[in-house]
Amino acid sequence: MQRVAVELADELAKRKDLQFEQLVLRSAWKWHHVQCAPWLAVTAARLYRIAAQKETDVILFSSMVTGALSTLIRKKCTSANIKLTAIAHGRDVTLPGIYQTLQVRRTLKALDHVLPVSRATGLECEKRGMPPSRIQVIPNGVALSRYKVGSGSKGRVRKLLSVGRLVRRKGFAWFVDQVMPALPAHTEYWIAGTGPESEAIEQAAAAHGLEGRVHLLGRCPDERLVKLYSESDLLIMPNLPVEGDMEGFGVVMLEAGASGTPAIAADLEGIRDVITNEVNGRLIPSGDASAFRDAILNYPVSPAARVMAHKHTAAKFSWPSIAELYASHLHTLHTGTLLD
Repeated sequence: MQRVAVELADELAKRKDLQFEQLVLRSAWKWHHVQCAPWLAVTAARLYRIAAQKETDVILFSSMVTGALSTLIRKKCTSANIKLTAIAHGRDVTLPGIYQTLQVRRTLKALDHVLPVSRATGLECEKRGMPPSRIQVIPNGVALSRYKVGSGSKGRVRKLLSVGRLVRRKGFAWFVDQVMPALPAHTEYWIAGTGPESEAIEQAAAAHGLEGRVHLLGRCPDERLVKLYSESDLLIMPNLPVEGDMEGFGVVMLEAGASGTPAIAADLEGIRDVITNEVNGRLIPSGDASAFRDAILNYPVSPAARVMAHKHTAAKFSWPSIAELYASHLHTLHTGTLLD
C-alpha cells in the first residue's frame, strides 16, 4: 500500500487542475511499522490545523488505516465543509478482530465516500455499513517506466513466477503440492517473498522431489523484481479463499503486465478486476489444480502475447489514467455531485 500511495500522490501532484498537498510517509520498508504510529499522531494534528484554516475542499486518505484519522477530525471538517474520502485496499477492511471490525465501521461512518480498489473490496465496505451510493471503485495503477517488456525465459525452461508474502491465501504451498508435480520437468517455479508459509512450501517441494525446480528467493529488491518479471513466462496467482484475509487487488499482476508477462490467476476477489481473459492472462477456478496445469501448458508464450499484455496494462492501469479517475471523483465530491 505504501508504494501505491506514494506513486498516486506523485501523479496527482503533477496535475494543474488540482492544488494538492502531500502528507505521505516515505520510509524504507523495514522502518515503516516503527515510524507509522508517530507519523499518524503528527498527521492527525496537522489535519486538524488544516481543517481549522478552512482552505481545503477534500482530504483523501491512502488507506483505511490512515482513514481512521477521519473519526478524529470529522466534526471539524463538517464545520469547514471539507469532504473526507479514503482508499480501501481489501485487508485493511476485512482483518478480523472485534477492535478492527468496530474501527472499520467507525471509519466508514465518518467518511463521506470510500474508494475501494476493486469490486470485491467495495462489497466488503458495503457489508460493513457503507451505502452503495457512497462507494466508487477506482483500481490501482502501475508506474510503466519502471518496467520493460522482456522476452521471458530462454531455452527449453518454462519459468513461472509468484511474488508476494508467503501466507496461506496466496496459495503458493498449494501450487507446489498440487500443480507442480503435474507439470513437465522443464517447468521451474520461482517465488519472491517472505512469510510464515516458507516451511510449508519447502516441505511440499521435498515431498515431490521438486527441490531443483522450486526456488524460494526471499525478499527481493526492486531491481531484482524487474528482472524476474521480464525473464518469466507466466505470473502465477494461485490464491485460496481465507476468512478475513482477502486479495483486494493484486498489484503484482500490473507489474508483471507492464513487463509483458501474462498471469494465470485464481478467479477470486479483487483479482477478477485485473485479469481480462486471453488478453493479460487467464482466470482459473480457485483450487482447481487440473485447470491451472492446463492453462500453464496451453497459454501462448510468445512475443505477441507479451506485447498484448503490456498494451492492455498500459491502456487500463497507467498512473496518468488512474489519476484522471481520482481527479474526476475529487471534483465531483467537492461540488456535491456524487458519481453514479
